[in-house]
Amino acid sequence: MKDFATPFTMKRAVLFFAALLLLAAPVFGQSASIALSATSGPPTTKLSVSGSHFSANDGVDVYFDSTHLANTTSSSTGSFKVSIQVPSSAKPGSHTITAVAQNSGGTAQKTFTVQTNWSQFGFVASGGRYNPYENVLTPAKASTLGLDWTFTANAMIFSSPTVANGILYTGTGSGNDLNLYALNATTGAKIWSFLTGGIVNSAPAVANGVVYFSSTDNNVYAVNAATGAKIWSVPLSVSSPIAVANGVLYLGSFDHNLYALNASNGATIWTFLTGNAISATPTVANGVVYVGSRDFNVYALNASTGAKIWNFTTGYQITYSSPAVLNGVVYVASADSNVYALNASTGAKIWSFTAFGSIGDSPAVANGMVYVGSTDNNFYALNATTGAEQWTFNPGDGACCFTPAAVADGVVYFGATDSKVYALNASTGGELWSYTTGSVISSAPVVANGQLFIGSDDKNVYAFH
Repeated sequence: MKDFATPFTMKRAVLFFAALLLLAAPVFGQSASIALSATSGPPTTKLSVSGSHFSANDGVDVYFDSTHLANTTSSSTGSFKVSIQVPSSAKPGSHTITAVAQNSGGTAQKTFTVQTNWSQFGFVASGGRYNPYENVLTPAKASTLGLDWTFTANAMIFSSPTVANGILYTGTGSGNDLNLYALNATTGAKIWSFLTGGIVNSAPAVANGVVYFSSTDNNVYAVNAATGAKIWSVPLSVSSPIAVANGVLYLGSFDHNLYALNASNGATIWTFLTGNAISATPTVANGVVYVGSRDFNVYALNASTGAKIWNFTTGYQITYSSPAVLNGVVYVASADSNVYALNASTGAKIWSFTAFGSIGDSPAVANGMVYVGSTDNNFYALNATTGAEQWTFNPGDGACCFTPAAVADGVVYFGATDSKVYALNASTGGELWSYTTGSVISSAPVVANGQLFIGSDDKNVYAFH
């Protein structure tokens, strides 16, 4: 809250707290009211607050909970419109936006829900697996993580979860269970399940109230995110998780093509043929799609047309490594044991880092660092500008492989073949916490709304808080 030492700000404070106890004064026979341009979003969301039926030509203060964010003056008809930004410190959950008239005392309120969703594999379409809005699980709090809930399926959980609007979505990885599940992210209770004819083993993507996912029954599905009702399906042998950007789905196929599909109906917009299957999630940034193929190449394609802009050839297959695009640089790993940083416009190599084992999974990129694991038993942190090694973490105990990491609020999380999920200090690599599940972890973790989520081959989804 602002300093209430001056008479003017003291008046604001008194009016604000008094207004919460009084009904709005009627103006023109109606009560004051406000409308928000958005009712949910992450911290730092910018939105407009529009008011009506306030007193004419009156000063109006706008608060987020008890924090004063803006002041304006109503028009001769008692209306106003002002822009605010949700505080970066706002925690996940419901908050109140209040407008208070300075002279009449009229007041109106609306609820804004702070959410830090992780709605697709890379967090955003450009990849990087970094949640910049997380403000609950600091390094200090990550060291005290406790189990919130588990959900047990009838098959191993290979799918990386996604979380949107209070719901976690994940699929299962064997013929004993062919479902996509929607779970209450707070309690783990099943909301609905959608039965396919095959395994759902890659991360779903959520956009505009729709969940998009694929199955080994050779179909791509779009279902209602709240109910699980099918919206459409199209036959396609998908080999990668789906990326969503600007109303288009981008996904790789066993037929060696990258597909761009219309998100509304599944119609093919364009295809691009590579030399082998595409298992890595495509990423999209600044009108360009970046994707790695098992034909040893990274491709940059026009996102609207599929026309090739450039390709960069590595020393071996790009298996599951989804490129991450940040500040004009593409970061991608190859099974040739290298992490590459490429110029996003030209494909020219900026640097490469060589590990002692294969690197198959997606790098996470945050705060000037690149995080990736290798089959040499090491998890690496690299300088994003130079590729220089900053630190390594070797958990021992036979952990030879790691999942793609998730980075949030100074902590990096990943699973390993030793059945553990780890939390490390993102700056130093110091171990903050670990938890042992019942089997190998193939699912990549996500952090959303102050919780850590991950699946395990022991058939459980885990939530920590």
